[in-house]
Amino acid sequence: MDTAELVAIDVHTHAEVSKDGHGSLSPELFGASGEYFGSHDRPAIPQMAAYYRERKMAAVVFTVDAEHATGHPRISNEEIAESCAEHPDVLIPFASVDPWKGRAGAREARRLITEHGVRGFKFHPSIQGFDPNDRMAYPLYEVIEELGAVALFHTGQTGIGAGVPGGGGIRLRHSNPMLVDDVAVDFPHLRVILAHPSFPWQDEALAVATHKPHVYIDLSGWSPKYFPPQLVRYANTLLKDKVLFGSDYPVITPDRWLADFAKLDIKPEVRPKILKDNAARLLGLTPKELP
Repeated sequence: MDTAELVAIDVHTHAEVSKDGHGSLSPELFGASGEYFGSHDRPAIPQMAAYYRERKMAAVVFTVDAEHATGHPRISNEEIAESCAEHPDVLIPFASVDPWKGRAGAREARRLITEHGVRGFKFHPSIQGFDPNDRMAYPLYEVIEELGAVALFHTGQTGIGAGVPGGGGIRLRHSNPMLVDDVAVDFPHLRVILAHPSFPWQDEALAVATHKPHVYIDLSGWSPKYFPPQLVRYANTLLKDKVLFGSDYPVITPDRWLADFAKLDIKPEVRPKILKDNAARLLGLTPKELP
């Protein structure tokens, strides 16, 4: 499929179930997330491909490796990459490597990029239990920057652990986008996505994305009707080339997101940038080729 034929590129979707039925999170955290978002759907990757193909969309797919903090085994990055490779017309593989794995994680990242075609890496600081500017993660960032991949960081509050006593051990402070500002300084050529409207740090996220040339913002995890007004204002103006469509599928579907986005006061010339053009440029997609 030619990217020119795509309606949109969704830069934020989750592979939450492996081929053998293993989940990416513990049942307790899965349950809390389902209650928070009102969705317990857990499609396998072939189902995701069919869903996006039907809608003439492409999707970035990843899981979260948080083995150190949670003790829960991850879904294999290789499995996700290989499954996405079976659907190259619509799926774009990202990976996730727990920063606590140090240089072993950096070696894995290099292999995933060079041998499996992975285009980026998902970090969830609150679940993984680390500050993005912790030097232990820097060997991993070095590889990602060197090989031209993308680092996508969860920012703001999370529905995972919401309502569980103690939040399931998840500390929200790790996901303040100002911590990623240090990463953008120390790795000036690293392409970074700040995921989600960054409640309660929306202004911080806007400041970082405005100040650092390679920092983008995705709009996943929230219905557009709840976007704070400053986010909409910046998306229409200063950040019109750096804001990306993301749904957070399967907890929020692109159908719901796009229906609400259509009602948002976004300039007509900015809409295609947010829905597809900015992501296509960031991910290096050409009009005649998907990864």
